[in-house]
Amino acid sequence: MLVAFSVAPSGTGRADGSVHDAVAAAVRVVRDSGLPHRTTSMFTEIEGEWDEVFDVVRRATEAVAPYGSRVSLVLKADIRPGYTGELDGKIERLEAAIERQSADDGTD
Repeated sequence: MLVAFSVAPSGTGRADGSVHDAVAAAVRVVRDSGLPHRTTSMFTEIEGEWDEVFDVVRRATEAVAPYGSRVSLVLKADIRPGYTGELDGKIERLEAAIERQSADDGTD
């Protein structure tokens, strides 16, 4: 399964509203998990089996908790039994489709 999630504290008391220290704590949990992952400016994606992925999401959420009085978690999952390597595979298929379409319509 693939899970895209974003976790952030609120009620941090920081004048600038920044949550980068809290997000860094969460991303560290993900990186230390050893599971395939990717972090972008808005979400972290992680791939693995149900129990291991949700354990990492839980621990990442717990890592953010000390940084504020509340924690917000946004999560989206793609559950496709029998498939692995989809973190990169989905992107590779998308790029191939874009190339085919560009070739078909003569655009670069």
